[in-house]
Amino acid sequence: MRDDPTVVDLVTRARDGDKFAWDELVERYAPLVYSVCRRYRLAQADIDDVGQSVWLRLVEHLPGLREPAALPGWIATTTQRECFRLIRTTSRVEPVDLAESADVPEQAIAEEEVLRHERGAILRAAFGELSRRCQLLLSLLMQDPPTPYDEISRRLQVPIGSIGPNRARCLMRLRQTPALAMLAADGPDDVTRRR
Repeated sequence: MRDDPTVVDLVTRARDGDKFAWDELVERYAPLVYSVCRRYRLAQADIDDVGQSVWLRLVEHLPGLREPAALPGWIATTTQRECFRLIRTTSRVEPVDLAESADVPEQAIAEEEVLRHERGAILRAAFGELSRRCQLLLSLLMQDPPTPYDEISRRLQVPIGSIGPNRARCLMRLRQTPALAMLAADGPDDVTRRR
């Protein structure tokens, strides 16, 4: 995941002034910035400020970024630093109880956040490779609260008895997508060994 050629390509193109590549980077990593900010219980206005600071810092540092594939880690670490800076300069927020995570290094927290974000992005990409029918079926089954089978049957125009087998086929196709196959091959043991 760290050597994602898509990230390297986007960083390279953004360095060269490609606005579409820059927009894709922001769209791809804005959820990461948001999730790090939420851990610090920042108000929405403060999250917006931190986000703008992170993107400004990226504009400043993008030309000198030595490892384009390390961008997600750079974003997570920069977001944490901006959150700390904001917390130090204002009294409007109550930080997360850092005593609970005092024995966990800041870098490990940032890496875990990056991995969680990358796994989510891979799953969304794999889900996008499914047929529209499978996407709709799995979406209906994953809603909270779950959509009743009779409603799914009506919306998809299939017998209730075929919903389970169709779900199984859709999940099998999802597992077989190249993105998820790579993620499965890069299991927790492999990720741990690389650190």
